[in-house]
Amino acid sequence: MKSTLKYLLTLFIITSFAYSCKRTNQTTETIEVSDTYVADNYTKKEVDIEMRDGIKLHTTIYSPKDTSVKYPIIMQRTPYSSRPYGEGQFKEAIAPNKHMMKEGYIVVYQDVRGRWLSEGHYENMRAFIPNKKSDQDIDESSDTYDTIEWLVNNVENNNGRVGIWGISYPGFYSTYATVDAHPALKAASPQACIGDFFFDDFHHNGAYLLSYFRATSVFGTPRPNGDQPIDTAWYDLPDLGTEDQYQFFLDAGPLKNLDRFFEYETGDTPRMAMDGQTDDFFWNELKEHPNYDELWQSRGLIQHLKDVKNHVATMIVGGWFDAEDLYGPLETYKNIEKYNKDNYNTMVFGPWDHGGWARSRGKNIVGNYYFGDGISEFFQENIETKFFHHFLKGDGSMNSGLPEAYVFDSGRKEWKQYDTWPPAGVEKQDMYLSENQELTTEKRGETGIQFVSDIKKPVPYSEDIKSVFTPRKYMTDDQRFAARRSDVLVFETDVLTEDLTLAGDIMANLNVATTGTAADWIVKVIDVHPADAENHEEMQDHLKMSNYHLMVRSEVLRGRFRNSFSDPEPFVPNEKTAVNIKLQDVFHTIKKGHKLQIQVQSTWFPLIDLNPQTYVENIFKADETDFKTQTHTVFTDSKIEFTVLP
Repeated sequence: MKSTLKYLLTLFIITSFAYSCKRTNQTTETIEVSDTYVADNYTKKEVDIEMRDGIKLHTTIYSPKDTSVKYPIIMQRTPYSSRPYGEGQFKEAIAPNKHMMKEGYIVVYQDVRGRWLSEGHYENMRAFIPNKKSDQDIDESSDTYDTIEWLVNNVENNNGRVGIWGISYPGFYSTYATVDAHPALKAASPQACIGDFFFDDFHHNGAYLLSYFRATSVFGTPRPNGDQPIDTAWYDLPDLGTEDQYQFFLDAGPLKNLDRFFEYETGDTPRMAMDGQTDDFFWNELKEHPNYDELWQSRGLIQHLKDVKNHVATMIVGGWFDAEDLYGPLETYKNIEKYNKDNYNTMVFGPWDHGGWARSRGKNIVGNYYFGDGISEFFQENIETKFFHHFLKGDGSMNSGLPEAYVFDSGRKEWKQYDTWPPAGVEKQDMYLSENQELTTEKRGETGIQFVSDIKKPVPYSEDIKSVFTPRKYMTDDQRFAARRSDVLVFETDVLTEDLTLAGDIMANLNVATTGTAADWIVKVIDVHPADAENHEEMQDHLKMSNYHLMVRSEVLRGRFRNSFSDPEPFVPNEKTAVNIKLQDVFHTIKKGHKLQIQVQSTWFPLIDLNPQTYVENIFKADETDFKTQTHTVFTDSKIEFTVLP
């Protein structure tokens, strides 16, 4: 039996479902819900629904006690448990938000195949099977289809319409439901949805996110009795033994030294499997598949969004400062939009970290940065509830009353509505990384600017001393600590005399060289605040808003993947080489009186693992001797291509 503490730490992964009752925005309805509201107003039933291949999935159904009207079904499929289990055990809050909980929906939660009380074998981001030939050809789409088929035929008092929502991994299952969708599925809201594990969560453009190391066992530890259901956590989270995560991973050395955290025990003797594999199948996958090979390609969902059924309305939700899943929701929206012209498909992006829109806490703060009051509450009442009500209770027409793009300008701190994303009329604007730390609109030569990337002193991603389960706060961290290092190149404009609105993606077209054969490249876009910027009470004591360097967007590219994520290649030492990095979309106004800054660096530790800076076939198997300090060069014909709204 695992401890309650372990279960609570597991739930940290889905803090997006943490609700409170505090409301401060006067434009939204104040909703007070008691801890017993669900038990007082809903009945609960737990069933095991049989899939087409005979496997049974554990499902919990909350139905309104008032049976005078028929209700739509709103469901969530999760690998994180549909607890609490057992008769008389109720969640304190159900449905996407309290408005929907009070309005009345039949709310369904399901443990996905291979997790918790559901039977079957679990696979991380199970591959979609386009042309199923038998009942043994199953995937998350077929499991969702079979579940909906059972629900609409067996749950009393339903109106025949079904919606699905979820945040993070449940967001992935929500997207999955739209492909080969059941006819009764009318609305889906994938939120912070994973799109591809080579670009979300555990990788960014091929770089391994070492900061997610502690989460590995949650997804890769086999259940103790094979595929048999279990109602308690069966995995252990690695104990680093220190709060100084930076020093821990620096002392640990090469990635292969972390194998010891996945040893398994025979008697009193911990040992590794005979073939060098650990007992954690996800860690093994990460180790054995460092490139974008068939394993990762087959599990990506983005490439299967060409056939989202047009009877399913979609509303993709994301946070501009989501450290975990920003690629997924943006690419999900863009691909549904590109290939399914007749579909109802919209996007909502606000100033949130991972799942922040599902919380109700009054002030909207990410890390040290304050964006305003009642922003999440406004979304829940005026956007999310309206979307599901229209398609599940209303006429379901294309005219929902919501815009194509409901987006928050994180610089002006205000919502905007657009008919397209990016907005109509945007323009491309190039800015060059010039000498003397200048960011200029014109190219000024092709001079090389050098810095030493010391493998023993990598650039930290945060100045905080802490050990975190998954990093989030750094997305809005003050970047002054990095700007003052010699291994971080800084380029910035003069003080702006007019507002500059960035609205869309950003391309960093770098021309670089290195004395070694391998390197990572990190680009950060920063809003430098003026000296008289006002402080707010939530800021860390050692910081001030005066001259605050707000990170607006950042991204890494593992240099070996500069031409192909499937076929890595080394750098030729000292040879000028193009490295192009796509940074995800932003909607941020650099206001008059601020400065726009770009930082370029080659380490970002321990957010991402250390690149040996000497080319090896597999960094997960690199030796200590492979790691070398190198000198890198960025040339002044490098440019950043912004998407700007005039």
